[in-house]
Parts: sequence; C-alpha cells; structure tokens
Amino acid sequence: MAASKLGQRRQVVIPRGLCEQVGLEVGDYIEVVVQGGTVIIKPKKLVDADLVLTPEEAIIVRKGREELKRGEYVTLEELDHELDDQALKRGRQATQRTPR
Repeated sequence: MAASKLGQRRQVVIPRGLCEQVGLEVGDYIEVVVQGGTVIIKPKKLVDADLVLTPEEAIIVRKGREELKRGEYVTLEELDHELDDQALKRGRQATQRTPR
C-alpha cells in the first residue's frame, strides 16, 4: 500500500509505481469520485468532439464493416474506373446540351 499526503491546495501525489501500473502520465486527466466514504481516482481519457462520430456516421461505418466481413467491397482500381466512366458520361451529356 502506498501512502500520500494531501497538500495545501488539496493536491495529492500519486506514487510513480502506481502511475506506471495504470498508465498515468503527467498531464493526463483523472476522474475523482467518492464511493462509500472512499475516494477513488480513475484514469480518464478525453476525446476531441471533432473526432466523435455522429449517430448517422456510426451507422454508415457499422454497415461498411458488416459489408467487409461479408467480403463485399470495391477495390480502388474498380472505384477509379467507375468514377472515370461517370465523368465521361457527364462530359458527353454536357456537350450534347451545349448549343452550337
């Protein structure tokens, strides 16, 4: 058991060995809660809100993963070919509409 002292500004030093055991590093966030009269300190990982998927995006990703598991995918070469074909068709349609 490791002992630590509460400082003037309610700061607590967590012994290095304990930090290493749970992967805490300087600057990491922690969650502090009280349960049954005991103070519990847990590592807390914060995530940038820009990196979190919206519910709609999560559904799209889940569907994509399911398709990959079933072996349903398109290679980059096939995708490039399909996009080239679509661009050519659009180009032809645009030239057909252009008055001369």
